[in-house]
Amino acid sequence: MREQIRILPEQLCNQIAAGEVVERPASVVKELVENALDAQANKIVVEIEGGGKRLIRITDNGCGMDRDDAFLCLERHATSKLRNEADLFHLQTLGFRGEALPSIAAISRLRLRTRTSEALEGWEIHVEGGAVRHAEATGMPVGTLIEVRNLFFNTPARRKFLRRDETEAGHISDTITKLALACPQVQFQLVNNGRRQIDLNRQKNLSERVAGLLGRSVLQGLMPVEGTKGGMRLHGLISQPSLNRSATSSQFVFINGRYIRDRLVQHALRDGYRHLLMKGRHPIVVLFLEMAPEQVDVNVHPTKHEVRFRDQSFVHDFIAQTLQETLRSIGSEAPASVPVNPVFPVVKEQDDSSSPSRSASIAEPIDESLLVVGEGRVNYPVTPQQEIIESFDEPGLTSDAPLCETGGFYAGLRVIGQFSDSYILCQDKQDLLLIDQHAAHERIGFEQLRNQYRDCGVERQGLLFPLVLDFDHREAAALDEHQAELQRVGFDLECFGGNSYVLKGIPQVLGDAEAEKLIRDVITELISFGGSSLLEERIEQLLILMACHRVIRANQQLNRSEIDYLLRELDQVDFSGHCPHGRPVVQRLSLSEIERMFKRT
Repeated sequence: MREQIRILPEQLCNQIAAGEVVERPASVVKELVENALDAQANKIVVEIEGGGKRLIRITDNGCGMDRDDAFLCLERHATSKLRNEADLFHLQTLGFRGEALPSIAAISRLRLRTRTSEALEGWEIHVEGGAVRHAEATGMPVGTLIEVRNLFFNTPARRKFLRRDETEAGHISDTITKLALACPQVQFQLVNNGRRQIDLNRQKNLSERVAGLLGRSVLQGLMPVEGTKGGMRLHGLISQPSLNRSATSSQFVFINGRYIRDRLVQHALRDGYRHLLMKGRHPIVVLFLEMAPEQVDVNVHPTKHEVRFRDQSFVHDFIAQTLQETLRSIGSEAPASVPVNPVFPVVKEQDDSSSPSRSASIAEPIDESLLVVGEGRVNYPVTPQQEIIESFDEPGLTSDAPLCETGGFYAGLRVIGQFSDSYILCQDKQDLLLIDQHAAHERIGFEQLRNQYRDCGVERQGLLFPLVLDFDHREAAALDEHQAELQRVGFDLECFGGNSYVLKGIPQVLGDAEAEKLIRDVITELISFGGSSLLEERIEQLLILMACHRVIRANQQLNRSEIDYLLRELDQVDFSGHCPHGRPVVQRLSLSEIERMFKRT
């Protein structure tokens, strides 16, 4: 019988491993810099040529290696960071697999120079395609130098997948940025084709490192975040909602000092900024999550970017709630400044009617005893509202006196007047504030509706014709595990045999047509993250729709009493700096900016 199974040659095994560990030159930089950090280096110099395809040289001042370790580190699965199985679940280092160096050496021409502080001389080893070609003693300072030339020279098919030099150099710069953010106490240099691209001295705190990498203008829009719960700690910097980007590339999240890209964490970030950012916009964050090593598994992917948490739901909620509490604390503060020529276009709310009519009072209750949403009818009990404003002054009234001596931030502003029947102009010390009246009242209305909904709980309505839903085995298992949670939010599901369930009741705010799709989406999130916020999001979307159609509009004149009421109410709600769609409620223009506009500086 012809032999079917054979053991692969060591060289081929190394090349296969290299395909998992080394995707591009930036992967080489990441692995080697992480080794330098594990060696306690506080100065790391990265030099590249040709986008890293021609040359990558990493020099560090870490502890170095002696002769025996220098040869052993080139063998597969040779590492100083693990001793037994228990160490695998208490990882304190960035690297631990023992695959990086042999994998890199298998697809390049590598030179290793290293020396310990106890040795009088170091050792230099030359490797080509995984085979040691030359080794000798050499004089050098304490530390390690690793030089990688002609990456993928013996695997041309892999080399064809690399991009232009500029693109690969950009990925390397991004990698250094992430590693440098995690280690402000380490000096980093990146030299690209002889030109110093990144030069960071050792810095005392995260803010100085962020300023050096992301810019001081970005740092001014960031705020500190701190939270602890259940043995976990979250700290770092997050952007105010007014500072955002069109992609998630400015989100840097570290678990126990290791940079990660994790779907659960990104979902938690979106939850933390829910209703504060416009669709398609993302915050800037530099966050560090610290937890016991046994609570997270970083050994689920060769690149170690993906992780698995022991309690996914707890981690998700902890991150989202910590961000929400931090953002809530600045809800009543206007942004520090707004550029004279804004980067983003202003979206003006259009009135539904061609000729807007003035309402009898903006204090009209936003909720009614009966509201119609989609295909379902929602009953909300009418709660006592503040006394409706009885007297109206003439629109456009201005005053030099503040509205309220002891009120909150908005009530304490000095009202100047109304511009274009859409924006309220106010003065705060020497700054000019512009308040979008529709966005402001929309946030007030949404928060009132949301509070009423949460106070009254989730009302359920029975289905005249119950739906029989079929699930696969994984979905059915998740449904069984989270049955009580689904009951609490208004779903009445009963096992119908096998993997089939009968849906007898749904939350009142939902229509029959969308119930099946929503519950399937909820189960998908339960499987992925151990919890789901989809139902709450859907309900809040409906509340936003209600609030949007029940508040004052743009192009609507307001008198002083109405402005007074609006500002006082704005002080009473959370996240008052943004409407539920994420548009800003208030913008600030400083006196110095106005003087520059008129060339008075």
